[in-house]
Formats: sequence, structure tokens, C-alpha cells
Amino acid sequence: MAGKVKWVTDIEKSVLINNFEKRGWVQVTENEDWNFYWMSVQTIRNVFSVETGYRLSDDQIVNHFPNHYELTRKDLMVKNIKRYRKELEKEGSPLAEKDENGKYLYLFVSQSNKEAYVISLYINNPLLIGGRKFDLRLYVLVSTYRPLRCYMYKLGFCRFCTVKYTPSTSELDNMFVHLTNVAIQKHGEDYNHIHGGKWTVSNLRLYLESTRGKEVTSKLFDEIHWIIVQSLKAVAPVMNNDKHCFECYGYDIIIDDKLKPWLIEVNASPSLTSSTANDRILKYNLINDTLNIAVPNGEIPDCKWNKSPPKEVLGNYEILYDEELAQGDGADRELRSRQGQSLGPRAGRSRDSGRAVLTTWK
Repeated sequence: MAGKVKWVTDIEKSVLINNFEKRGWVQVTENEDWNFYWMSVQTIRNVFSVETGYRLSDDQIVNHFPNHYELTRKDLMVKNIKRYRKELEKEGSPLAEKDENGKYLYLFVSQSNKEAYVISLYINNPLLIGGRKFDLRLYVLVSTYRPLRCYMYKLGFCRFCTVKYTPSTSELDNMFVHLTNVAIQKHGEDYNHIHGGKWTVSNLRLYLESTRGKEVTSKLFDEIHWIIVQSLKAVAPVMNNDKHCFECYGYDIIIDDKLKPWLIEVNASPSLTSSTANDRILKYNLINDTLNIAVPNGEIPDCKWNKSPPKEVLGNYEILYDEELAQGDGADRELRSRQGQSLGPRAGRSRDSGRAVLTTWK
């Protein structure tokens, strides 16, 4: 009988520990032999540091890639997207198409030319629901960057402001109008401690289908998926694709009133703090499904496995992009051949057969 997985974490969250204990795993200290370490971004720097790090064995895995910051630091993400865009331009890809003013139509970034830091573009026409601004928190699991294989978690959520939105300059400093972060909104007078100012993504989709129509709603979510895949493709060449690593990212997306999605940022350690009972259930299930993919059968890891789990263990994850499959079925060639699509292909169902057709990112 195989031994039990020995785990360590420096993030004391019940949704983590309960999942480890449910599997019968054994807790040890970081100074003992361990198989699985769910660590903070600070700790991962030490693990892979030339000065203080050490060589991981084949039966050890961790929850961050060594240089995850290539995606999660805004300045580096901008640099990588610019490089990716130039490469696409050399290839003659329609994704690098420019308008009559020489501006890129699709993969563009907003950055100050005078300062050394990135200035995020402020969306002054956000989509409002009930008069309130909101954004989306979506979870994306990457098991390997080369080949790129990523999964979308179906149970994301929307975070709403507690005060109705106004573009008035007199309210620019009012965080309860403009910033959706729960850490801020929970201090507002109108914060609801039962639902935490959150909607599920499925509720958002139902709302948009009923108010805007199914076709435009499907196009919106296809564009969100496209943005995520392209951001991962942009950093894949520079990411240290260490075989001991996987990573669950928190993508923050905002939608404008034209139903155009915008990437706000990518978080390497999305919060596992629970603000409501439903929030705790969601995050517990997120960790459960993540572990089922990262640690097959809950057994002692072998980092040499092909990181391609069977569909039945995905839980609430669904494959978002598999580079090997895409190359095999020519999906990337189809994407390059589709001229004039502003934010990527529209997935959907065959009108003739009613069956789901393969989207170009899968």
C-alpha cells in the first residue's frame, strides 16, 4: 500500500486544511520530508532561490510556478503582451491588426510613456446592474505552460459595489462606488453579510441572456475565455515551466456597457477567505477540484506524469485550452484564418446538428 501524502502549508485557511485532512493526508513541517506544499508567493521565492532554495524531488509538488510574476505583475504582463503582439505581427496574424491610426485593435495595453509603472485604463462606462458597478472573479488552473494546458472553473462570481455608480468627479474618491474588493465593501453601511454583495457567474449569465439576448451573452463569455487564453500564451515562452508546479490564478474582469470584457489583473494567490457560507462552500470545492487535478487519486505525487487527467475528475473545472489538442485538430490555424473578429472566435452550437462544436481555444 502506498504511503500517505505529507503536506505543508503556510496559509492557515480551513478550506485548505479540511481538504487535506479529508484525503487522509499527514501534516508535517517544512523541515521534514513533504510531498505537497501549498505556499504563499513569498515562500515560493525562497524555495526556488539560488541562495536559499533546494532541489525538489519527483514526489514533491507546489502550487506556484517559480516566476508566476511574469503574469501577475502588471508591468511584466504588459511587457510580455507587447512581445507576444510583435511576434504575432511578424507572423501576419490578424490578432496584430491595427486601425487607421496605427493602434492595435485587439491585444493592446495602456501604459504611461513618461513613468516607469503601468497605469491601468479606467473604464468610465462600466456595465451596471441595479445601478451598481461590479467585476468578475474567475479561477483558472494551469497544469503546464509548455504545452499550455489550462482549465476554467465554472463557479466564479461577481463582486458588487454597495453604492450606486456615478461618473461624477465629486465621487472619484468614494471607494464604495468604484472599488469592488470585498475587503473594502464589507465596511460599507449597505454591505449585505448574507450574500456578501456577490452573484454567481451563472446568475450573471441568466441576467444578461434575459436582458441582452443569448447570442451576445455567449459572445461575451467567449471573449472572456479568449482574453484569458491569450494572456497565458503571452507569458508561456518566458514562464519557468517547472514540472513540480501548478497554479490556480484569480482573474479579475470588468465588462463595459457595450458588453466588452477588460482584463483588470491576474492574482497568483486569490483570496481563500470566506465572507459568506456560500463563499466558503465555493472555495472549499475549488480547492477540492484543484487537488483532484494536481494530485491524481490523492496519492503521493509523481511530477513526471503527463498532467492530462481524465474528464471525470475535473469536477467544476472544464478544459479551456489544450495546446496539444489544438495543434492536433488545427484549431490555432483556424484562429489565424478568421479575419475581422475583434476578440476571438465565437463558440457555439452547430445550427444544423444542435451539437456543441469545438471552439478554437480548446
